[in-house]
Amino acid sequence: MSASASYSMSALKSVTKSRPQVVAFEPDLAVLDYLRLTLGDRYELTLFSEEKSLLLRLEQSEEPDMLLLALHPGRDSFPLVTQIRASHPNLPVIVLSCTAEIRDLEVVIRSGVRAIVMKPFVGTDVEETIEEHLVSPDRKGAVGDAPREVPLNETHSFVRSSKKMRDLESQAALVARADIPLLILGESGTGKEILALYTHKMSSRSQNTFLKVNCAAVPADLLESELFGYEQGAFTGAVKTKPGKFEICTGGTIFLDEIGEMPALLQAKLLQVLQDGTFSRLGSRSPMKVDVRVIAATNINMKEAMANKSFREDLYYRLNGFTLNIPPLRERREEIPVLSEYFMRKGARRYGRDPLSFSTRLMDALIAHNWPGNLRELENVVNRYLVLGDERAILEELAPATTPAATGGNIEPATGAGLKAMVKNLKGGAEAAAIAQVLEGTGWNRKAAANDLQISYKALLYKIKQYDLSPQDRA
Repeated sequence: MSASASYSMSALKSVTKSRPQVVAFEPDLAVLDYLRLTLGDRYELTLFSEEKSLLLRLEQSEEPDMLLLALHPGRDSFPLVTQIRASHPNLPVIVLSCTAEIRDLEVVIRSGVRAIVMKPFVGTDVEETIEEHLVSPDRKGAVGDAPREVPLNETHSFVRSSKKMRDLESQAALVARADIPLLILGESGTGKEILALYTHKMSSRSQNTFLKVNCAAVPADLLESELFGYEQGAFTGAVKTKPGKFEICTGGTIFLDEIGEMPALLQAKLLQVLQDGTFSRLGSRSPMKVDVRVIAATNINMKEAMANKSFREDLYYRLNGFTLNIPPLRERREEIPVLSEYFMRKGARRYGRDPLSFSTRLMDALIAHNWPGNLRELENVVNRYLVLGDERAILEELAPATTPAATGGNIEPATGAGLKAMVKNLKGGAEAAAIAQVLEGTGWNRKAAANDLQISYKALLYKIKQYDLSPQDRA
């Protein structure tokens, strides 16, 4: 029998049965020795170097409290991951690997593993990760059922209470440790910046800088110098050298919001940073090396953007080390009570007021609303309720519009004008209603509304004037 086979069938167990049972699969015998030395005194440890022996143990014996599962380059380990997750859905699994070696990280993360520990191991990485994810037998499969609020900084917290957001949180925590580019997709106001900040806080870069750059808010001719800096004399007014955001953020995370709005010239420069970590300041030919993690976000359809050549396909695949898609609020209405209470507490601290309670009628109206502006719109509504203290006004605001006129537009019925005119008028009313709803959801931020509606800023201004829309009727 080979050394590998004999090792795979051996069980290195403790005498004390009350200790947590940990099973580990690792073809590298040196790593198995390391795990035995570092974990053997604390856990009832069983080590395997062969897949067949591991699967036999899981099939014939009591399910352990934790499984450590190694993935290696050149080995198709993904069927093993999915097989174990399918047959033992409540078994916590921690993957051991250098993430650069994993050919398809997305498969691993979406399979539902609890964590990834990268090699070479540092200090007590493995032990700390095991302790973090160990649960009692009666709690297996129920981790994270309760609402959860994770403070991120003075103004933001990651709040979740639905299964969709629990899954998203788990995936973000796993991706955070992988230190790869991340693309966050979602409608405006869904909390893409919050998720980016949460990912940063869960990563090894958490003690370093997190910087946000809104690619849509900075004029195209200034965005290059904002991101990459410039040398003295690079252009008129450049009286001294200025470092860019990438330079300032070295060792940390840069969050590029509205990445779909980035000009084509800068897309090429960003691609170079992602490829080899180098760039040049504006006005310089000397390349600079930086160590920055890039998290990008957008609310546009990236496939359409690539099809119409407004976004580089090669950049998309570089950014898309992993994709997190935030569902809109209307698809997770069960979170609205928890989020409403959170925004009420947050607003009360901000405005120095006592928090208000939500009546059953008001909460039902909040849950029923469609929320085109998502979390941003919900927070605005809660803040208006807090400041005004007028539940009736908020209920009227949330009441569904039954006619186009209810949106504030002056749409008159076309009587006796024929079918075409009537249809045209109805379409105009529907368009006015949609525009007014999105404007309300963004707090009448016209630039954000134009992005949500996927029309130009000028086109939005024209339609606001055309339909005589105004924020004057807002509560």
